[in-house]
Amino acid sequence: MAPFIGQTPLQFGRVFSMSLPFADNVDAQIFFLARLPRSLAAAIVGGTLAAAGVVFQGLLRNPLATPYTLGISAGASFGAMTAITFGSMLPVIGVTGASLAGAVLAVMVVYALATARHSGLSTTVLLLAGVTMNSFFSALILFVQYLSDFTETFRALRWLMGDLDVAGYGPILGALPLVLVALGGFVWLARPLNLLSLGADAAATRGVDVRRAQRVAFFSGSLATGAAVSIGGPIGFVGIIVPHLVRLVVGADHRLVLPASFFFGAAFLVVCDVVSRIVMAPLELPVGIITALIGGPFFLWMLIRRKT
Repeated sequence: MAPFIGQTPLQFGRVFSMSLPFADNVDAQIFFLARLPRSLAAAIVGGTLAAAGVVFQGLLRNPLATPYTLGISAGASFGAMTAITFGSMLPVIGVTGASLAGAVLAVMVVYALATARHSGLSTTVLLLAGVTMNSFFSALILFVQYLSDFTETFRALRWLMGDLDVAGYGPILGALPLVLVALGGFVWLARPLNLLSLGADAAATRGVDVRRAQRVAFFSGSLATGAAVSIGGPIGFVGIIVPHLVRLVVGADHRLVLPASFFFGAAFLVVCDVVSRIVMAPLELPVGIITALIGGPFFLWMLIRRKT
């Protein structure tokens, strides 16, 4: 129903009418060329970020971890900012490709730092490396913005606030293979994450290959985050709100939490996108503002709840 909701009302019969040529059917053009790809993007981004949040919280054994904790989002944002500012020098890969390239660069650096002095994947070093890379890439983003003109700065800020106004189905189809690969990793991780929540040693005694599970969790979560950010920008709080709400309903079993978080995250961001389109019509708010307005109070509530 989400594509039917917006400033311009659409008639169901006209959208799917076969008697009108598509070029003359304004309702069908709005539905298929503007609102449907936007809703699909919201569903994919929301579901992917929510599931990635579950994986990172399980990997780091930290309930406050998000898909952006390890610097992947900052790397993707740096790539996107570079493409927006120096687009004429990067005509081939575009903003989506540059965002993915930045995410891959961040993943490689964080992984190299986390394994440099350890035979396995140290989650403590991983967390510290991620926080450091977040700060480093944030500084690079500010530097690139300093070199930008007014138009480029406005476009960059709009992207950083989370923007699902995708142009057609191209960005979705480009990121979909990466999302599917990441989701395949998530399916395999459900049981190992249950045992890793007891601790690495306890999981190893129950037959879990801890190093392999940690690597799959890191790379599949990073892949999912990079793909999601390349579509809609760094949309915050979805990866932390949704997993905790889902756990309140289905419990802590990752075999239930992972798929439930994916579907709830998809529905959550689709609803947020609809709200962003109609709450100040004819203006359209960046969807990241809506998720932040919901996620900020929720995050504080969660901190207070844990303290008490």
